[in-house]
Amino acid sequence: MHVPLVLTDFLDRAVEQYGDKSAIIDDEKRLTYKQLFARVNQLSRGLREIGIEKGDKVAYLAPNTAEMLEGFYGVFGVGGVMTPLNTRLKPADYEFILTHSESKALFVDEELYPLVQGILPKVPGLEHVIIHGESRDGYPGYDEWRGSFSREDFERVALEETDIASLLYTSGTTGDPKGVLLTHRSNYLHALTSMHHLRVSDQDTILHVLPMFHVNGWGSPFYYTANGATQVMLRKVDPKVILEKVKQYGVSVMHMAPTVLNMILEQYESDKPEIDQQLRVVIAGSAPPPAFVRKVEEDLKWEFIQVYGMTEISPLITTSAIRSTELEKLKEEKYRLKAKAGYSMIGAKVKVVDESGEEVPHDSKSIGEIVTRTNTVMEGYFKNPEATNAAIRDGWLHTGDMAVVDRDGYIEIVDRMKDVIISGGENISSIEVEGVLYDHPGILEAAVVAVPHERWGEVPHAVVVLRDGYSLTEEELISFCSGKLAGFKAPKGITFTKELPKTASGKIQKVIIRKEFWKDHDRMVH
Repeated sequence: MHVPLVLTDFLDRAVEQYGDKSAIIDDEKRLTYKQLFARVNQLSRGLREIGIEKGDKVAYLAPNTAEMLEGFYGVFGVGGVMTPLNTRLKPADYEFILTHSESKALFVDEELYPLVQGILPKVPGLEHVIIHGESRDGYPGYDEWRGSFSREDFERVALEETDIASLLYTSGTTGDPKGVLLTHRSNYLHALTSMHHLRVSDQDTILHVLPMFHVNGWGSPFYYTANGATQVMLRKVDPKVILEKVKQYGVSVMHMAPTVLNMILEQYESDKPEIDQQLRVVIAGSAPPPAFVRKVEEDLKWEFIQVYGMTEISPLITTSAIRSTELEKLKEEKYRLKAKAGYSMIGAKVKVVDESGEEVPHDSKSIGEIVTRTNTVMEGYFKNPEATNAAIRDGWLHTGDMAVVDRDGYIEIVDRMKDVIISGGENISSIEVEGVLYDHPGILEAAVVAVPHERWGEVPHAVVVLRDGYSLTEEELISFCSGKLAGFKAPKGITFTKELPKTASGKIQKVIIRKEFWKDHDRMVH
């Protein structure tokens, strides 16, 4: 007997097992799982009323709100494809994505509406716009529109697990964004794996710090819903607000990029709030130094869990949670392990291979590319077979991330292919240099990029943000790095800045930093 793996199963389970439990806390708005289910039924009816059919794309431009989360399940109810949009793009980007995705409807938060207001007439296939808030420019307000439909159970469109659930657009730093197609099956299996490795349970309260538009919030709307967890919304990343909500609602788990956690650490040191509950922070985006892990676990007393993945894999495939065989290791050694990408999650085959496709030795030195074979890999890039074939070769997805493997099988990312600095023929890991910079007590944030050099082709250059109260010279910081790194690896220059450019999920955008240094040179900046 075949029962398709369809994501609406997760909400059904939550309603059945936890119907009267608090599902969503969105400032003043509080919803139980039964109330959330009723709103989702109304949304599905509304979508059917405006002509959304199986396979149609429904775009969402919204921060982490109740409306955003219920959008996933409402869209799935009519067989639609959830197409979340990054909230930090430019109008031209939205025009491209809405057109390329063939989105038929757009739900947009009223605060973000000005970002798309001018381009809406230029998107030919976009038939409906609904605003989370008050009606504007003839477009209906969400609550009034949704409220006109029945809350009774909705007869969903029949789905197969191979049907597309979501269409996610990558950042497009080297050209137009690419649309990643993920099925119900890939998202479903990813949820089962992730909820196991992250120890998700019905006792959890998650604060949605990571944007839900970002790879479906790493799938969190699926596996926290499946477990009947309470989900607290966060419209904007503000470390003070985050700590207040953690304390107020007894938050037990958060997902975020290291840069956001760094902001929280700074705020914690300033405010020293009393937070008594056990809390897990799940981190991905860039490799943190072990000193960073130590600070989280010793100062905040929070459990640090590093994971690794990418949009094309739904997205998580490794974790660095300490295994039972490593519990006896010294504390510092555990911090070192936790800072790595880690080992494969259940259901994912992950290895590091050289240019000939052979697995590299587990010696912590031999560098190769991370490749993976798993049920959570994308179906492909929407309307882009060339890019799909370049990424998936011989049944393995090539991530573009360069790594080494230690003798215990832990994968450690040394750089993105595009971020490796090649100086005089020698490969330099920007992550390694950043790790040394973070060892300095005066450094709050750091990004190391390649800059042009007449003799060596390119050399490492650091762009840093200082902690409040610190004063450092370029010579002092270069000298500090030179004492810890081989001469050719140490930064040859330092730029001090107030803020580093970041994506909406908190990743430092090195491509923007690099462009400034290469704009007067012939080399193409990747």
